[in-house]
Amino acid sequence: MMRWALGAWMAVAGGCALASAPNSPSRFESFPTEVRRTAGLALDGDARGRPFAIIDKKAARLYVFHADGRLAGASPALLGLARGDVSPPGVGQKVLSGIPPGERITPAGRFDSEPGRNLKGEAIVWFDYEAALAIHRLRPAPAAERRPQRLASDEAEDKRISLGCVVVAGAFYDEVVAPLLGRQRGVVYVLPEMGEGGPLAGGPIAAPRL
Repeated sequence: MMRWALGAWMAVAGGCALASAPNSPSRFESFPTEVRRTAGLALDGDARGRPFAIIDKKAARLYVFHADGRLAGASPALLGLARGDVSPPGVGQKVLSGIPPGERITPAGRFDSEPGRNLKGEAIVWFDYEAALAIHRLRPAPAAERRPQRLASDEAEDKRISLGCVVVAGAFYDEVVAPLLGRQRGVVYVLPEMGEGGPLAGGPIAAPRL
């Protein structure tokens, strides 16, 4: 999967005028500013005619769009426990239980996504092979993590609990994510939350694990 350096992606997205997107720009008016700008960038050719998703980490929310820019759906999402925009080197090579809390980051950037399956055979959407991260359904977890309750909370801060993956309710995954990003390659944009970040150099790892 190809990824842009975070700085370069932010520079392009920040300078993208929504009016450059085809059709009526007013359809994005209800979205947060950075979501509007990123949707405009995608429709201005960056998504290359593919469906795309935008993850607003500050609001802990996932937006999924058809290739023509129509909103397929939006949902709260669980995100990485730690704040930050860059995955620590080698985090994708570690066993899940060996990832320290401070390295459980959902990295920011622009990712070419593709459908796949984890080692349990569950359908997922890979968006960062190097860090072994994907969009997937809410699945069983230790009761103390209270993931269903966190997902239902109105507070974005409550949704910081995952190892870095983007986790949504099963119904939303099946009805919105799977029909678009789960059947073909797409583009996933993860908006930064820290304001700055280093380069996201990447490439596939031999055996993504989740």
